Amino acid sequence: MIIYDRLFVGGSWIEPKSPELLDIASPHDRSVIGRAAQARPADIDRALEAARASFEKGEWRLAPPERRIAVLRRFNALREENAEKIAHLISLENGSAGWFTRAGQPGLTRQANAYLKAAEEFGWEEKLAPSDPSSPVRSVVRREAVGVVAAVIPWNSPFSSATAKIIPALLAGNSVVLKVSPENSLSMGFLAELLERLDLPEGVISVLPADRETSEYLISHREVDKIAFTGSTRAGRRIASIAGEQLKRVSLELGGKSAAIILPDADIAKAVAGLKFGSLLNNGESCIAQTRILAPRSRYEEVVTALKGLVESLKVGAPDDPDTFIGPMIRPDQQERVRAYIRLGIEEGARLVTGGPQIPEGLEKGNYVTPTVFADVDNSMRIAQEEIFGPVLVVIAYDDEDDAVRIANDSEYGLSGGVWSGDEERALAVARRVRTGTVTINGASVAFDGPFGGFKASGVGREYGAVGLGTYTEYKTITV
Repeated sequence: MIIYDRLFVGGSWIEPKSPELLDIASPHDRSVIGRAAQARPADIDRALEAARASFEKGEWRLAPPERRIAVLRRFNALREENAEKIAHLISLENGSAGWFTRAGQPGLTRQANAYLKAAEEFGWEEKLAPSDPSSPVRSVVRREAVGVVAAVIPWNSPFSSATAKIIPALLAGNSVVLKVSPENSLSMGFLAELLERLDLPEGVISVLPADRETSEYLISHREVDKIAFTGSTRAGRRIASIAGEQLKRVSLELGGKSAAIILPDADIAKAVAGLKFGSLLNNGESCIAQTRILAPRSRYEEVVTALKGLVESLKVGAPDDPDTFIGPMIRPDQQERVRAYIRLGIEEGARLVTGGPQIPEGLEKGNYVTPTVFADVDNSMRIAQEEIFGPVLVVIAYDDEDDAVRIANDSEYGLSGGVWSGDEERALAVARRVRTGTVTINGASVAFDGPFGGFKASGVGREYGAVGLGTYTEYKTITV
């Protein structure tokens, strides 16, 4: 039993305003695995008061960039030293299979290193050459911290979402209140323990688990200068409306319904083997999952058969079982949501290739669903347009490349996607036409030095690298 009965506010563990602890349930068997304090509006007030005081004092924001870089480099090292524990905690509370939580740890290192490199090369202060050499005016352009940042993250990939925000925000000199999901109280409590070990001034960082009502209180608060949010498109629209009314800076990384385009010259076996990870990572509870599989009519049944074989070969079971590839959904309501979409797909007339709404045999005590593949799917069906957030794949036929691109772009989302081909230049040509923030070719890993984010309803702004760092700064021009 893991217990966090205090809240991490401004760098210290304090008594919460509400003494009631939330039970954290295992997705595997719904037993209680921990208890944790949850923030209320009064706790948010204390965290923001501390953040504002630290920002105005300026010890962190006015520190040389080299000092901030050194502190965040230390944080990255601490996280690496505790990678196994972090992976275990996420599997425990999220139900993510152990292979996924362990495999994600090197990615967190690459993410942090990309931010650190960007900070080292960043133009924190630059003197501009005058456009008119005869003019006595000289300009100095500075990049300064935005202020107090409210970073709000979802439950599905807590460490990655948290570090994608707090590392650049802190590197830029901001003070940060990180609001995390109640389900992640254990892993995020441990994150707070790591942050406590850093040489950060009082008030600079808080980590608060809280419900949606308290989250809205945070983002609406007058002391927040910037909102950085990852989560659903529905919540993102609400946050954008609040930010717009109050003229807060905002960045939003939202949902997706990404397409994987398998071109006629692709190696089907290799493509489907790659989609094992590109489409079904993290139990399918991933915004970047490529869940719409676009296959040429000439090879359609070949693709469907290969996907059927792949999905049926994957073990569904306990997250800590080394043979498990797909674990349980995080909560019973998420389990029922995914099963409802499977039933909907059948009602819409899609062909059920494998899977179905039944709970896997022997796993009835947990939040498990049966991985499912639908064929003969029309892109107008709800199972092809709406984000299911579970291990459900739909296979859609296309006539030619123009048709494939049209179908891929026929979505309100534009977060991720993939192209599979035996000809890299051909794949690149197709990728350039797809309106989405990230496209991988033949299963390539996402790079952390390039910007990550979405088109259309998949978000506003970008994370990672120099572009992501820049979103936590304001420009100031000084003329001399």
